[in-house]
Amino acid sequence: MYSVKEAFYSLQGEGGQAGRASVFCRFAGCNLWSGREGHRATAACRFCDTDFIGTDGQHGGRFGDAEALAAHLTALWPDQEGVATPYVVFTGGEPLLQLDTALIDALHRRGFEVAVETNGTLPAPDGIDWLCVSPKGDNALAITAGDELKLVHPQPDAPPERFARLDFRHFFLQPMDTAPLGRAGTTLTETVAYCLAHPRWRLSLQTHKIAGID
Repeated sequence: MYSVKEAFYSLQGEGGQAGRASVFCRFAGCNLWSGREGHRATAACRFCDTDFIGTDGQHGGRFGDAEALAAHLTALWPDQEGVATPYVVFTGGEPLLQLDTALIDALHRRGFEVAVETNGTLPAPDGIDWLCVSPKGDNALAITAGDELKLVHPQPDAPPERFARLDFRHFFLQPMDTAPLGRAGTTLTETVAYCLAHPRWRLSLQTHKIAGID
C-alpha cells in the first residue's frame, strides 16, 4: 500500500535537473516531522514548507500495489511518441519511507527514469536513476553518495563543510526561504557569498517559485 499526498506534472524547479519536465509524486508522511504546526518546534526538521499530511491532494490517494501506482503516474505523462524520456520525481515528506524496488521496477518497465529527493536518513532501494539528498540539521545520513547533494542554507547545525567530502557528483546550496528570526531576506546573499568562496558548491534557486509554476 502506497499513500500519496499528491501527484502532478510540472517542471523541476531546482537542483541539477532544473527545467526538466517531470511527473512529481509526493508521498505522505515524514520521519523528521509530523507535518503538524504544533510539533514543529520539537521536530528534527523545523523549516519544511510542504504539506504532506493525508492523501487528499491533486491526484492523491492510496494505491494497493506498485502496478497500480505506476499506471497512475504514467497517465500523468503526456504522450509525445517517445520524443522525451519520461521522468518521475519521488518526494515528500520523506519518500524513502515508501518507495521500494517493486515500484521502481514497475516504472522502469514503462520507460521512466526514476528520481528521488530525500533527507538521506534512510537507506535507498536499488535502481534509482537520480538520487538527490537534502540534509536536514544534524540528523545522521544513511546515504553518503549519489548524484546530487542539495543543502538548504544556512542551517546552523548543518554547515556545508560537513558534507563537502561526501561522494556526490554535484553539490548545491539553496537559500532558505523560510529562515527564522527575520533572516529570509539575507539568505540569498549569504548563499551566493559561500558559493563564490567555495567553488565546489553551485547555487540552486527555486525557479518554479520565481516563475510562478506550481
